[in-house]
Amino acid sequence: MYKKQMTAQKFLCLAAIIVSAIFFLYSLGIMTDLYDSLYDTMRNPNDIYQTDVSGSSIYYAMQAFNRQLLILSIGQILLGALLFITNTHSRRKYYIGNYAATGLFTAFAVYNTVYAHVNIEEAKRQFLQVDFAALKEHAEMWGTLYTESTFWFDLHYAVFGLLLAVCALLVANAVWKVRLMKDEAALVQEGRRVGG
Repeated sequence: MYKKQMTAQKFLCLAAIIVSAIFFLYSLGIMTDLYDSLYDTMRNPNDIYQTDVSGSSIYYAMQAFNRQLLILSIGQILLGALLFITNTHSRRKYYIGNYAATGLFTAFAVYNTVYAHVNIEEAKRQFLQVDFAALKEHAEMWGTLYTESTFWFDLHYAVFGLLLAVCALLVANAVWKVRLMKDEAALVQEGRRVGG
């Protein structure tokens, strides 16, 4: 049973790094369509309300959130690396550092998910208030991107769903590890009784 559990924990620690990297890439890409379609509508970057398209100020409104999301994604990667630093991927027995690394990664992921969801849904609501008729006219005139797609906003469900799924599996793995460690300790204790 230990062999299956050890294989699972190696896979999960690797999955934690991978989904953290996906989170990082998502934080880099979320502004792509907004930049390509809305940036050129701004006549004066010092006054975001001087625009050819009503509602296009969402591009600037999202800048601070996007910076914060990028920082949080780097933090998530570092906590994923902490799983490897504490040898959570290879330890036969877990120690306090292994539980702490798993707990920190999971707690931070839950925080990031809630933070991102609240802000992305609000940004999506604001994006849907853009004057798309004016945006289409602007795009045709200047050869810029025209999109009404909320793909980058909606993608957060998949990104953070994956992150939470890995967290749930990391916690389940830790519980599994505790049970195996207790069973092993009980067997050792039983062996001592029989031998003694």
